[in-house]
Amino acid sequence: MSLPEAHISSLLVQVSPEHLNTTKKLIEAFEEAEIYGVSEVGKIVVVLETQTEGFITDVIGKINDMPGVLGATMVYHQIDIEPNNKNQSPNNSYRVSEEQV
Repeated sequence: MSLPEAHISSLLVQVSPEHLNTTKKLIEAFEEAEIYGVSEVGKIVVVLETQTEGFITDVIGKINDMPGVLGATMVYHQIDIEPNNKNQSPNNSYRVSEEQV
């Protein structure tokens, strides 16, 4: 039996400045995506939260296929596994502290 997972990842999307507003709207259409920062030179910081790792790669592929996008790169990925009982603790080896980033 697999445990419920939460995949939290961040992406850096580089886009031609003239496509910035359109790309932002397309990214915001993904329910699991949230834009955390935008630079007028064409950089967008996107955070994804989902239950599967496959969704992350699907989103990266879709963003890379958007008009004006020069590239989308994952810069952070964390997996949180919820234990199925109170005596079991998640594997903390996947956790990254803010100091490490």
